[in-house]
Amino acid sequence: MAVAVIADAHLGGPGGPAGPLIEQLRALPGQGCTRLVLLGDLFQAWIGHRKFETPEIAAVVDELRALRRAGVRIDYIEGNRDFFLAESPYADAFDSIGRELAFTAGGVRWLAVHGDGLNDRDRQYLFWRWLSKSAPARRLVLSAPARLARRVVASTEDRLSRTNFKHKRVIPERPIRAYAERRLAEGHDVLLLGHFHEERKWEVEGGRVWLLEAWFTSGRVEWLGRGVHAHLEDSIEENDEMGRLLAE
Repeated sequence: MAVAVIADAHLGGPGGPAGPLIEQLRALPGQGCTRLVLLGDLFQAWIGHRKFETPEIAAVVDELRALRRAGVRIDYIEGNRDFFLAESPYADAFDSIGRELAFTAGGVRWLAVHGDGLNDRDRQYLFWRWLSKSAPARRLVLSAPARLARRVVASTEDRLSRTNFKHKRVIPERPIRAYAERRLAEGHDVLLLGHFHEERKWEVEGGRVWLLEAWFTSGRVEWLGRGVHAHLEDSIEENDEMGRLLAE
């Protein structure tokens, strides 16, 4: 089973227009893809209502529906810029929508999580995350007139981009490692994360952690399958060597 993964495309923002990603999606069946895992933040902001729909959203969702008709399973893991998708008009583009996904590929047991809620020290952001995805927020945004609702979303997006810079300057390795060790003990081999936009790979007790580079910087679809263990091991050794050099 060939599994493709795309993390943090941020289309309509730093990811630019949807055209290049749509071309990659169309190529997946011919590349042997049987499952596509979208690791969140596919768009700069995605609200599960038609009044927020952009041409990029409409075009990409149409392509995802076509992929499903072609037999590709598609799973969506909600990111911090995704809101209320599970009960939206877009839900039929996916086989599952959730905050995490456990699956097997290439003989490896993966646990995929977006990653934005892992830093328990960033309490300001965690509160905003809870509030923005709450039932009252959903009712407010979805019931408001379109113009007002778009203004609220734009303001929220701006606030999100400026939330707690001190927690964004560095990747919170310690909380990620602690979370990984706890979750891997449940029966997973690798914790797969997006959100942080920079690629990192670490060995931890019970398995490994892989932070994916954002699509909007790499333009790359990641593949999970044969040879992934060797790829992870080589990258972990490179990370460890870099850590030793910096320590010296």
